[in-house]
Parts: sequence; C-alpha cells; structure tokens
Amino acid sequence: MEFNLIQQIAIWTLPVLFAITLHEAAHAYAAKHFGDPTAFLMGRMTLNPLKHIDPIGTILLPLLCLLLPGGFLFGWAKPVPVNFGGLRNPRANGRWVAAAGPLANLAMAIGWVLMLRLALSLEGNYFQAPLYYMAQAGININVVLMVLNLLPIPPLDGGRILVFSLPRDAALAVSRIEPYGMIILVVLLATGVLGGIMQPLMGLVTGFLSLFV
Repeated sequence: MEFNLIQQIAIWTLPVLFAITLHEAAHAYAAKHFGDPTAFLMGRMTLNPLKHIDPIGTILLPLLCLLLPGGFLFGWAKPVPVNFGGLRNPRANGRWVAAAGPLANLAMAIGWVLMLRLALSLEGNYFQAPLYYMAQAGININVVLMVLNLLPIPPLDGGRILVFSLPRDAALAVSRIEPYGMIILVVLLATGVLGGIMQPLMGLVTGFLSLFV
C-alpha cells in the first residue's frame, strides 16, 4: 500500500521515538547498574525522547530516507555519555553496556510483533490498519537499529563490544578507527555496501521474530 509523506510520518514517528529513546536509555541504565552514573547525572537515563533526539540523525536523515524510494530508514540519536573507566569491571561490564541498546531494540521488536498479532485479530475494527502498519514500522526500525549498531565498527555498539573482547594491543588498534567510524558508515551507505551487509543479517533477525507471530 502506498502512503504519502504525511501518512508515513504518522506511521513512523512513534516507533522511531520509542526505538531511539529506549535504546539510549538502556545504555544509561546499564552504565549506572555497573557503576558509572555519568548518563544518569546528565539526565539521560530517561524515557523522555527530547533528551535523546539529534536534529540531524533523528529528524532530518529519517525524513530524507522516507522521501527516497527503495532505501531503509536510517539515523541515530545523541550518544549516551559513558565513562567506561568508571565501571566496576570495564572490560566485562563495558560489553554489557554496549549490548544494552541492541538488546532493547530486540525486546521492542518482539513487542511490536505482539502488537502485529493483536492487529491481525482486530478484523473489521477501525484501529486494525493503523496498528498493523505502525507495528510493521516498529519491527522494521528496531531490526535496522539492532543490526546496524551491532556492526563491528567503532563507535557503534558492536565496535565497542569488539574492543572490549580483544586482547589489549588488538583492542587499541581497533579503537583507533573510532574517529573515522561514522565516515566509514556513510561511505558504506552511499555505495550500497551497507545494505548488502545488513539485509542478510536483518533477514535472520526477522526469521527469529516470525516465531512470535
């Protein structure tokens, strides 16, 4: 079914806000749980989306993605500040802090699958179509964010998990990529390589989610 831009914004706004807010709040909660209160003290351990919105990554870029045919929704929020050195066990705890965001997206994707099941049961109800399309959007954005963030490129969550899992010298070498990580990501996106990497991984996650339908 084809939607105009206003309809697409209406469908995607709530799922996107939930996806980025809970992703970042999960990082903040995990950091505080493991001993670093930085994000908590800065007011980032919150479900208020205004605290996490990045004007370009959360608003402008997703809108551009909706306008371009054939692409997937792409964007980012303001990163949650974490002092990994302040964690009780920086290497072990750091992996969990980094993984918290993608795990939150997985949990939300499962939640949206359950909402999709609810929509399918509302045959003939006025709310069936809006809930159905919003649930589809919720599944899609959370699968994209989960897979994207687990790519082993610093400063993505997968890159941080990799750094905290490698021996010291190898971890130091990988961490030097971080200043160029977003440039690498944009180049991969512009050349179509990112989509080629993510599509099979997203297919695996979607296959797992189908178990809940």
